[in-house]
Amino acid sequence: MDGILPVYKPAGVTSHDVVAQLRRLLHMKKIGHSGTLDPSVDGVLPIALGAATKAVPELMAAGKTYTGAVTFGFATETEDLDGATIARQTLTAGFSDAQIDAAMAQLTGTITQIPPMYSAVKVNGRKLYEYARAGETVERPKRQVTVYRFARTKPAVFDAVKGKQHINFIAEVSKGTYIRTLAVAVGRQLQVPAVMSQLTRIASGGFTLDQTLDLRPLTPETAPAAVAAQLRPIEYAYAQLPLLALTADQYDRLQHGRFLRLDATSPKVGLTYDGLLKAVYRRDDGLYRPDVMYLSNEGSQTHASD
Repeated sequence: MDGILPVYKPAGVTSHDVVAQLRRLLHMKKIGHSGTLDPSVDGVLPIALGAATKAVPELMAAGKTYTGAVTFGFATETEDLDGATIARQTLTAGFSDAQIDAAMAQLTGTITQIPPMYSAVKVNGRKLYEYARAGETVERPKRQVTVYRFARTKPAVFDAVKGKQHINFIAEVSKGTYIRTLAVAVGRQLQVPAVMSQLTRIASGGFTLDQTLDLRPLTPETAPAAVAAQLRPIEYAYAQLPLLALTADQYDRLQHGRFLRLDATSPKVGLTYDGLLKAVYRRDDGLYRPDVMYLSNEGSQTHASD
């Protein structure tokens, strides 16, 4: 099978667990995911099968949409509910919706984020969470991300007994945005500790939650048919590119890695033969040269194998 599968990742398992489960169900080794979801987060996880693993960078470049919740009144070392509490402040009154909206508005557009210590970002060859677990500190790299939308979706709820306030939100963001860090930043704007208390990814890689396949009820006997029914062709990852059908002569040249003169002007084009994507070429000095090759792409009609 070669293609892209939108999978539902439940809370409580890792993205790697989902890939491992698919490998067992399909008896395939060449499977990868496009964008890690933390174990406590559920939602859309696009999976690449076979030749489609080369398209993972394209899938990851697409924006993502999340719904979730922020709680004001305490903060944790991981910026979500999985970590130990590092700050606590009992709220005597809740913030108004207008105050919260103004704080969230300050976090839209292009902003600078510092990845949390409990993240997989690498510094000097080690992941940040490895430093954190060892009790070591290290300078974390800053990154520019874009928050297209960050808005409250319900009236804020204040719990006078516990001295906490809870808000629900929706966030549409670029690749590389840490929603945990965004949640903590809302609290910083309001000068109170905050934590991301729930998160669901509802869109990623061009897929929405209602398009995903839940792997939990599947068996090795039922999985191949269920996957084939949901599998999208590799071209799905290149939806923004024009697709050109090749002649037999052009396809022969492509198989030998030759440059092509094409009736196109786009910086990149997808090239198909017999209805299947075989390569992505980029324009170079009037000709098109290979960028990503998919010669082994046979679509979803072949049997899964090792």
